[in-house]
Amino acid sequence: MSVPPATLLTPMAQAQPTPAPSGFSFTDLLSGTFTSAPDLQRKILLSVGLLVGLWILRRVAMRVVRKQISEPRALYHWGKATSYVATVAAVLLVGPIWLEGVGSVGTFLGLLTAGVAIALKEPLADLAGWGFILWRKPFQLGDRVQIGDVSGDVVDIRLFEFTVLEIGNWVDADQSTGRVVHVPNARLFSQPLANSTQHFPYIWHEIPVLITFESNVEKARSLIESVVNEVGASSEYEVREAMRRASERFLIFYKNISPIVYLTVQDSGVLLTARYLCNPRARRGTTEEFWTRILEGFAVDPELDLAYPTYRIIKDDGA
Repeated sequence: MSVPPATLLTPMAQAQPTPAPSGFSFTDLLSGTFTSAPDLQRKILLSVGLLVGLWILRRVAMRVVRKQISEPRALYHWGKATSYVATVAAVLLVGPIWLEGVGSVGTFLGLLTAGVAIALKEPLADLAGWGFILWRKPFQLGDRVQIGDVSGDVVDIRLFEFTVLEIGNWVDADQSTGRVVHVPNARLFSQPLANSTQHFPYIWHEIPVLITFESNVEKARSLIESVVNEVGASSEYEVREAMRRASERFLIFYKNISPIVYLTVQDSGVLLTARYLCNPRARRGTTEEFWTRILEGFAVDPELDLAYPTYRIIKDDGA
């Protein structure tokens, strides 16, 4: 018995794709997606509604605040506060809508915590720096420190920052500028910290004295040595004792702690450099006392003269 031709389906006929209907567009695809996925449509509409509602509530709240407050600084803080509250509320309200299928509340809180950690990276680093200060104690209140381009005496330590009373800058010789500088605690992890008073409360200070080539070098050196021994640090016993205490934590050891004068030759004369240990806060005072005595000694001795850059012009009359 023969089969009618209309009932035969060849493999080529089965593989033929169904042609797209005429007039197909992206709008049709989008509407079809919403129709086939009503849950997605519900989430989008609900999220947009909540965000718009929070935005309207914030605008209404700020309008009420502006009627009561006119001071710019207060308005700024109110604006920031309402913005933060609206952001947190949006995360708490919209987040669970899109995370319904993710799992438990613990999963949502974990994702929320990760997002907060990324958004608040710097404050969290400052908080870690505060813990580092309490644990390692790189400085304490009253210490003289330098971190980056900021130098000063520590006057306050808080969760997110420490405060120093600035020294130096446009003021010479480590004197106070009177400014209070707030330094984020996180800078301890990215910049070196110098402490001038903790553990070993002395620093090496040098004062250069330039004398003329015609001066009596030995006499000038003897005068500088006697002066620097008088204005230098405390007794050798006190310095050794401070070094012994510091060596219990750090490998700090100086074989020679006595004041010394080094000699070098410069273009304009002989340079005698006085080097001695002094208290970090007494650097300017000892420098002033040193120069007062040096000028007095040079004034009464004709064989000693301070040098300065000079030029000599030799005239050749035979030219």
